Amino acid sequence: MPTYKELLLQQQKLNKQIGQARDEQANAALAKVMALVAEHGFTAQQVFPWTPEPVKREKQKAEVKFRNPLTGAGWSGRGREPKWLVGKDRSAYAVPPNS
Repeated sequence: MPTYKELLLQQQKLNKQIGQARDEQANAALAKVMALVAEHGFTAQQVFPWTPEPVKREKQKAEVKFRNPLTGAGWSGRGREPKWLVGKDRSAYAVPPNS
C-alpha cells in the first residue's frame, strides 16, 4: 500500500496531466470554432448574440411637500391624499422647499 506522501506525489502528477489535457482540448476546440467561423463568414454578433442589459435606475423618493404638524406625517403630493389633509387648505401644511 502506498504511503500518504506517495499518494500526494501521484495526485500532483495527475493534476498536472489533467491541466495539460484540458489546455490541449480547449485549444483544439477553439481552433475548430475559429475555422468554422472563418469558413462560413460569421460575425462575432452572430456567434455570440449580445444585447446590453437595460440600465436600472434607482427610484428616488419624492420630496415631502406637506406635513401634518400634529403627527409629523408627510405627503409628497403624489398618490391618494391623506385623511389629515382632506378638505383642508393645503397651503397651511406646505413645507418650505429644501427643509
